[in-house]
Order: sequence, then structure tokens, then C-alpha cells
Amino acid sequence: MNPQRDGCDQDLTPQRIVEALDQYIVGQAKAKRAVAIALRNRYRRRLLPDELREEVMPKNILMVGPTGVGKTEIARRLASLARAPFVKVEATKYTEVGYVGRDVESMVRDLVEVAIHMVRAECLEQVRARAKEIALDRLVDLMEPDPAARKRPREGTAIGFPGILQGLFQPQSPPAPPPSEEESHEIAARRRKLREELPRGMWDDQSVEIEVADTSRPMVEVFSSVSGLEEINLGNLGDMLGSLGPRKTKHRRVTVAEARKILEDQAAQELTDMDEVTREAIRRAEESGIIFIDEIDKIADGGRKGQGPDVSREGVQRDILPIVEGSAVQTKHGTVRTDHVLFIAAGAFHATKVSDLIPELQGRLPIRVELDSLTEKDFVRILTEPRNALCRQAEALMATEGVTLEFTKTGLQEIATMARVVNERTENIGARRLHTILERVLDDVSFSASEMRGKTVRVDRAYVRRHLEEALADEDIGRFIL
Repeated sequence: MNPQRDGCDQDLTPQRIVEALDQYIVGQAKAKRAVAIALRNRYRRRLLPDELREEVMPKNILMVGPTGVGKTEIARRLASLARAPFVKVEATKYTEVGYVGRDVESMVRDLVEVAIHMVRAECLEQVRARAKEIALDRLVDLMEPDPAARKRPREGTAIGFPGILQGLFQPQSPPAPPPSEEESHEIAARRRKLREELPRGMWDDQSVEIEVADTSRPMVEVFSSVSGLEEINLGNLGDMLGSLGPRKTKHRRVTVAEARKILEDQAAQELTDMDEVTREAIRRAEESGIIFIDEIDKIADGGRKGQGPDVSREGVQRDILPIVEGSAVQTKHGTVRTDHVLFIAAGAFHATKVSDLIPELQGRLPIRVELDSLTEKDFVRILTEPRNALCRQAEALMATEGVTLEFTKTGLQEIATMARVVNERTENIGARRLHTILERVLDDVSFSASEMRGKTVRVDRAYVRRHLEEALADEDIGRFIL
């Protein structure tokens, strides 16, 4: 197995990281600079001698800023850029040990699951070409069986004592008489022709019956003193007993096109060593994992220690502390160390201050970055500049119905102005307000687009005001609509 290399490539310099983040996130230069340096330091650490490499710990980051300014998006795009396992958690869903709720170690278990999914997908892609050939052979065998294959043991039949048991459960039918030489040549010719036609899709609409593994296995949640709340697959009991008895399968009648995809997936699974996938995933989670802890300000005491629901806030911080410091976490895939996992914490800190966090946790978040509130000018840029800009998305969606959307400068400016005004009047949710404003503005055209094929809709200042008129006139309505 040779999975795609994780982490920071040599050419992924801090400048290039910032440029890549600029394609999706407007502003916040200080935060982009901080995460770019943290990512580059991972590449630098890999070049150090072994004895020094283990001593270099990641510089965890604390982002401070109001909601909707890009904290989560920066961390998510960074992980995507680095091809690193990434998990976003909210500090408020954890509780102190002894209280009902998720334990903090579950964030590490979630990270491992993400890493396994990533590595497995990469490995499956590497064997995809070979899997297609195997699937094609199996499909030909299903549609035009090879008489010579009847003399061989059926694929999947176990050998030895398990095979004897399997024979008891699935007794073999008496062998069919061998075909004549002429029949064998005819069958071989039909199989060759079928193998040539299947890749061209000439049989895609025909149906075929295939045997697939029955994956419907019961799940149960159990609480373990070692690893907390875990999901246990009861079907794994059969896997642990090996091949004693037949595997549970079921028959499905599907089209040839569907059968080819199912058989490809089965072949790819068989060609993939899951033990090696698990080892690589754990290594990648330990060396390249990124855990984003949002709303960390909500577990700061703010000078109200011991008052009502605040009683467990400091306890949650103390439970999180060893994870951030570096500890060994037990998972169902093995032990995972968090010493070199990069932690990015974020919070608005409106009602609390960073200094309200316990000193030990503050010390483990050495890099502090304050994100700027978004201005009206930023809103205009968010609507148009990023690769996934909201206006580009709206134009592409309407184009599927044959409707052309045209956003004028005055229309964009008006949408940005309305977003700023509503944020000031109600709760400031930053750039997320643009989603609600834009959906309200485009409500009519989105509903009637199927009847407007070939038409052009010009979104200017007058159009925006006309569609926001009711909400702007009544502030109470605006609180619910916008």
C-alpha cells in the first residue's frame, strides 16, 4: 500500500497557503498567516533528526472573533489543503467526568475514524483499475458461466475444518456433465464477445442476479471506563470467529451497470489490507491531525465559579487539558497519542475573556489571533470574489433552469448594506446573514424558475429593495425573516 502522502508538501510555503485560503475566505490576514506558519512547521519538523523531532510540539492556536467571520472555514480549508484528518467539535457538548454527556476523548476517536476513511478511500482508488478487471471477469462468469470453472471449488469456499462445516451448511450439488468440445468453443467465443461489449455499456440495461454480503448488523452503544461511549457492531463477533460457518449473504437483482459497480467495490475491498489502512490512519491522525474546538468561550467561567450550570465548566477545561497537552487515548483501533495533533480553538468571548480560561489551558494555546468583524465592503467581496461565492452559486443554480441571473454593482451593494443593517438591529451573525438576505431576495425567481426558461433577471438596487420591503418596514418581521 502506498497511500497519498499527508501533511505539508515542500512547495506548500506559507505564502502559497495564504494564497490558497484567499480563494475562499475574504480578509482575516492575521489568522491565515498564523495557520500557514503552523502548517509549514509540520513540514519543517519532519526534516529534523529523530531525537529532536519528538521534542518539537505544535503551536496550538486560539482564534478570537465574532461568529460568521471565517474561523471554522479557515481551519477546514487548511485541513483540506494539507490533506490532513480534520474534526470540528463544539466544547459545549462535552461534560465533566461524572456527568451525563460525551467525554472529551471522543474527539480523538472521531479524528481516527476520519483518518481511516481518508486512507481507505485513497487505497481503494489505487486498486480501482485492478478491481475493474476483476469485476469484469466476475460479471462475465455470472452472465456466461465457464463450464471449466464447475470443476474448481466455488470461490469463497473455506478449506479444512471450516470448509467441512461450510459443506454441512451448504451441501454441494452433483457436478454437471462436461460440455462437448464444440460447445466449449461456442461458450468461449460468447464469453470473449461479452467481455468486449460490457465495457462499452451495451448490456447496461439488462438485469442480473448477484450475491452480496449482508451488511445489516445491529449496533449497540456501551460505556467503557477505558474509552468512554463507543458503538459496538455486534456483527463483528462473527468476524472474530473467522470462517466457522458460511458468511451471511443475500441475492439482489440489479442492472448490469449497477452490478459492475458493486462487484468493483467488492474487488477493491478484497485488494485492500485493512490492517495496513488502520496503521497508516493512526499514524496520520497522530502526525497530521487537526482538531478544531469551537465555542471554547462557552466553557470559560467568567468569574461565576460554582454557580448553577457553570459548576462543570472548569471541569470540562481540565478534562480537555491532557488531550491538548498530549496523552494516549484508547480507541477500538488501538492507542492514539495526541502529542503532535494541532489544536485550533475558537470563540467569540463576548461575555467572557480569554483570561477566564484556566491558566494551564491558556498556556497550551500560545498563538492568539483576533479576527476582524466584517464590514459592508467585506460583504460585497464575499458575494463575488471567492471561488464558491454566493452569487456564483445562485447564477449556476438558475442556469440549470435556463434562467440568467445578472447581479449589478448597485444590487450587490444593497444586499451588503441590508446585511449590515440587520446584523446591527438584531444578532450579529456575520457573513451568515448574507445567506438569509440572498435567499429572501431570490425567493420569487427560485420558485418560478422552471416557468422562466430563456429569461434574464436583473438584480439591482430596486429589485433588492422591492423583495425586502416587508421585512425592512416591520422590524419584528425582519427578526424572523432575516
